[in-house]
Amino acid sequence: MQNNQFLLYGANGYTGQLIAKMAKEFELEPVLAGRNEQALKALAQDLQLTYRVVDLKDHAALVDCLRNYKVVLHAAGPFQHTSSQMLKACLEAQTHYLDITGEITVFESAKKMDSKAISSGIMIMPGVGFDVVPTDCIAKYLKDQQPDATHLRLAFASIGGRLSHGTATTMAEGAGEGSAVRENGIIVKKPLGHKGFTVDFGLKKIFVMSIPWGDVSTAYTTTGIPNIETYTMASPKAYSLLKWQGLYNWVLRTSFFRNRLKSKINQKPAGPDDATRAKAKSLVWGEVVNASGEKKSARLSAPEGYTLTAISSLIIAKKVLSGNFKSGYQTPAGCYGADLVMEIPGVERESL
Repeated sequence: MQNNQFLLYGANGYTGQLIAKMAKEFELEPVLAGRNEQALKALAQDLQLTYRVVDLKDHAALVDCLRNYKVVLHAAGPFQHTSSQMLKACLEAQTHYLDITGEITVFESAKKMDSKAISSGIMIMPGVGFDVVPTDCIAKYLKDQQPDATHLRLAFASIGGRLSHGTATTMAEGAGEGSAVRENGIIVKKPLGHKGFTVDFGLKKIFVMSIPWGDVSTAYTTTGIPNIETYTMASPKAYSLLKWQGLYNWVLRTSFFRNRLKSKINQKPAGPDDATRAKAKSLVWGEVVNASGEKKSARLSAPEGYTLTAISSLIIAKKVLSGNFKSGYQTPAGCYGADLVMEIPGVERESL
């Protein structure tokens, strides 16, 4: 078992390939894994790496595979369908679990495995990419400045980027499901886009609306702030149409609609090309308020989301491989601090 080697499951997906291609820059050697042998073999030959073919549904084979590695970086979504199988196998194999999800349900389910992870001596850390490293770090940064904060708002936007198949498919499977916030420590369902406002991200002022981002779960774990709302960019026109969502959400939840949407997604390019990623920017803003109404806010600019995901996931994988981890369920900023995001080249942060 080499100290620079980890299992990269879902390596033939868009983000998985990006991680595999960038790993050498971090002196890491991913072993490419997944179900599609043909795709894995071609990628392994191209990158001069090894590969393992294993199906998540074959628990015994998965455990047997994982026992050879200290860390698995799970990049095969949608994670609501794949994370539990990998997590159960990791607990049995005593392999640290990392993934790149942004799904609230995945974070909440993983959190319930905290005591089992401690018993197994492993760390469970979902969300080691853009979902949710920069937002989690902003949340921790603001909490450190205002320890008595009772409310947290987080918003993110992208300039010049585009969705991958995996991200778009995850969104398609959540079509019509509404949104969620944290109120008095409890996750509460809300209509999608039930709130909206304009944020000054520094590079640009952008309208944002409320969505069910992973920080509704993770930021609470990281900061303990009981009231949390998350937002992303949206066109005012699309936002105005959401007031009628009660009339059509049932259609969006049907298998027919979601399958049609996924079919259209698969007809498009797998994700942004290198030139697009190089030009694009990710923007994050956060604000905390205490019981007296005192506010503190901060913002940051960062590389494009998929680029950031590849870099941050490799930074965290390298930390864990070197023994820098905490057993149990952890969040990125909760474990590694608010300055974790500053280890990513090109990130700039400012207090407002």
